[in-house]
Amino acid sequence: MTTNEVLIFDTTLRDGEQSPGATMTHAEKLEIAELLDEMGVNIIEAGFPIASEGDFNAVTEISKRSKSATICGLARANYKDIDRCWEAVKHAAFPRIHTFIGTSELHRAIPNLTMDEMAERIHDTVTHARNLCDNVQWSPMDATRTEWDYLCRTVEIAIKAGATTINVPDTVGYTAPAESADLISRLIQTVPGADEIIFATHCHNDLGMATANSLAAVAGGARQIECTINGLGERAGNTALEEVVMALKVRSDIMPFTTRIDTTKIMNISRRVATVSGFAVQFNKAIVGKNAFAHESGIHQDGMLKNAETFEIMRPEDVGLKETSIVMGKHSGRAALRSKLKELGYDLADNQLNDVFVRFKALADRKKEVFEDDLI
Repeated sequence: MTTNEVLIFDTTLRDGEQSPGATMTHAEKLEIAELLDEMGVNIIEAGFPIASEGDFNAVTEISKRSKSATICGLARANYKDIDRCWEAVKHAAFPRIHTFIGTSELHRAIPNLTMDEMAERIHDTVTHARNLCDNVQWSPMDATRTEWDYLCRTVEIAIKAGATTINVPDTVGYTAPAESADLISRLIQTVPGADEIIFATHCHNDLGMATANSLAAVAGGARQIECTINGLGERAGNTALEEVVMALKVRSDIMPFTTRIDTTKIMNISRRVATVSGFAVQFNKAIVGKNAFAHESGIHQDGMLKNAETFEIMRPEDVGLKETSIVMGKHSGRAALRSKLKELGYDLADNQLNDVFVRFKALADRKKEVFEDDLI
C-alpha cells in the first residue's frame, strides 16, 4: 500500500444491516458482497458470525466467493466469538478477524471490568486472534470518549499482541473534525509501534459530521475508512462510502489521496442496497440522491445548458448516471423549455415558444413537475 492510498472498508453487511428493519436475505447479502468486490472495495466486513447461524453462513459463503477483497468478520473480545469468526472467514483468499471491546468509562461498566482487567482481556484476545489469522483488526469501541491515557495504553497492548490494523471508532457520532484529525495524529505520534500498522476511522452520523470526521482522520494519518453504501447504519447511520470516495476524487487538490474504487459502479450498488434493505435514499442525499444531478431553477438550467461545470462539480457519468436531469417545473426558464422541446422534436419560433411558455408556467403552478407528455 502506498502512503497516499486510503483503504475502503465497507461494513454495509454488518453495521449497515444492524439498522432496525434493514435485515437482508442470504441471497441478497451474497449479491451485495459481489457488487462490493467488483467495485474495488478493499475490505468487506461480511457480518458478525457469532450473532446467528444465518450470519455465520453468509460470512462463510462470501469468504468462499470473494475474488480480490479481504473478507472480515466481527468478534467480541472472547475466545468463542473469535473462534467462530475464524471458522467463517478462513475460507477467504484474504481473511481478517476484527475484534473489539468498549474502552470508555461508560462502556467498561457493561462487562464490569476494571482498567487492568480489560487491558488483560485485550492482550489475551488479540493474541488469540493473531494466532489464528495474520490479519487482525482491533477496535476500542467508543474511542472518542475514552480517557486519553487509557486509550493509548490499550492501543499499545493491541499492537504488541499482534493487531495489524487499529480502528478508532466514533461509536456514537460525538466527535468533530478537528478532534478527529488530532486524535489519530496524536495516537500515531505517541503509541510505540503505531507507525508500523494501519490506523482506521469508523464514524457515525449522529451530528451529521461522519463524512467530515472520516476525511479529517485521513488528514491526521488514518489510511482506512470504514463506511457503508448510502450511509446505512444504526441510528443516524455510518459514514457514506460514496461521499468519502467522491470527496477524495473531486478534491484531490487539497486531499492528495487515492482509493481503488470504480466510482462508475456507485449508483447501481446504491440502488440495490436501497432496494434490498428497504431504506429509500433521500432525494437530496449527496452523490446518490434523486436530486443530486437534477436542476429545475431557470438560472441553473441555463448555465447547465451552456456549460455543465457552472453548477456541477462532478460528472454524472463518474458515479454511473447516464446524464444530468433537467427537471421541468415552475422555476424553469425559456432556455430549458426550448432545449426540452428540441429533444422532443419541436423546433419552435420565438412567438410560438412564448405562447407555449405561458401555458407551461400556468400548468407548472398547478403541479410539482411537468413531464414530457404534458409538454407534447
